[in-house]
Amino acid sequence: MRVLIVDDQPRLVAPIRRALEKQGYTVDLVETGGAGIARALEHDYDVILLDFVMPGLNGLDVIRRLRQQERWTPILVLTGLADDVETRVLTLDGGADDFMGKPFALPELLARVRALARRKMDARPTTIAVDDLALDPATWKVMRGETLIELAPREFALLEFLMRHAGEVLPRRKILSSVWGFDYDGASNVVDVYIRYLRSKIDDPFDRDSIESIRSVGYRMKTKHRAGAATSKTA
Repeated sequence: MRVLIVDDQPRLVAPIRRALEKQGYTVDLVETGGAGIARALEHDYDVILLDFVMPGLNGLDVIRRLRQQERWTPILVLTGLADDVETRVLTLDGGADDFMGKPFALPELLARVRALARRKMDARPTTIAVDDLALDPATWKVMRGETLIELAPREFALLEFLMRHAGEVLPRRKILSSVWGFDYDGASNVVDVYIRYLRSKIDDPFDRDSIESIRSVGYRMKTKHRAGAATSKTA
């Protein structure tokens, strides 16, 4: 899943970003309300974490403009004004979905992010299934039939993205920005590397070929698997 953090103090929210990424989230960080609006209008996020007090456009301004543009991404407001009832009322009435006062316990923040992400996905099944492969975002479980498959956080995030877009041709650049984030500056072949990791865990042991390579473009999660079809696996 993908989270946008809008906060003008990136060093202070760095622990939040690391904690989310450790759990497999793709996290984008911007430092102004205007940049947050632009990013949220351009891309789909599962949750937005929004600082309330910022220079220029404050959190309430951001919320109102996004809702006016019919962007309904769940928004969790983080603020040191939690004891101010008027601020809480204005923020929630303005379109925020949740409110946390600073300082806060990181485990609680992560739990609230998960809850908000589920709220956005209430029209989707809790467990994503493609043939006999099932992924449960809430419990971090992947099953091939009755067999539990252990995945690293980034492998899990990549598989979830592929399964949510099963049947679609996904260009490498779209996979990279959605799973690794816009500011990723690592190896350019990281998508191909992790596709190989996934295949070695979800396909090869089960004689499956569920991730199709689309030459010079990217990859597609097949909606119907074939057994023993190894010829299309070349990345």
